[in-house]
Amino acid sequence: MSLSGIFPIDRWNFTTQSMLNILSEEEYADLVANQSDQKYLKGDVIFREGSVPAGIFLIRSGKVKKYKVDNLAKELIIYVANHGELIGYHAVLSEERYPDSAAAIEDSLISFIPKEDFISILHRSPAFTHRLLKTLSHEFTVLANTISVIAQRTAHERLAIALIVLREKYKDDKPGEKDIILNISRMDLASMAGIAQENVIRLLKEFKAEGIIETEGRKILIKDIRRLVKKSNYK
Repeated sequence: MSLSGIFPIDRWNFTTQSMLNILSEEEYADLVANQSDQKYLKGDVIFREGSVPAGIFLIRSGKVKKYKVDNLAKELIIYVANHGELIGYHAVLSEERYPDSAAAIEDSLISFIPKEDFISILHRSPAFTHRLLKTLSHEFTVLANTISVIAQRTAHERLAIALIVLREKYKDDKPGEKDIILNISRMDLASMAGIAQENVIRLLKEFKAEGIIETEGRKILIKDIRRLVKKSNYK
């Protein structure tokens, strides 16, 4: 079921896939000419906050979490990137160290693209540069909304919004299928919603008792998206 008309998903979700779609075949070929592929297992770190960037990353398959860790070692997931998306470009553009960390939340295949090739395409393709700026602007809006969710919303609302956003990510894996199953650890779900893991477990049981979701191990099936949207109380 589409969220159109019942939930403004764009307020809390963005994607970088459209940046690559704007490239011509020749530009795309030049971008990936010197790429190197690497397989990452679930939990493997792709880059760490504070390290110096040598390029950007293109997710060929799987999913990656971008996150920050505070001085108490508490993790907050900023964004979940899907297959076909780019990560790591912020640090390259700013010529600074990575502002966050990235790790695979499921087994993933990821291409590393040298920063020189990325910058070269930016110089050659005004359309790519324009789409990148548009993506960055929307990303800022999403992050601002995410901060407001953590600061102002209840645990029920935070978890509902996190599940709705994840549903969009996992929906892309199998377009057209009725059942959308989220495969994510309770720890990552807690980090994404900004609430304690024990609260996530308790609230998932409540959602399950109300017929909103079904669970099997770490897998979550959203059965009633309308009732989940109501739980989010987004208005």
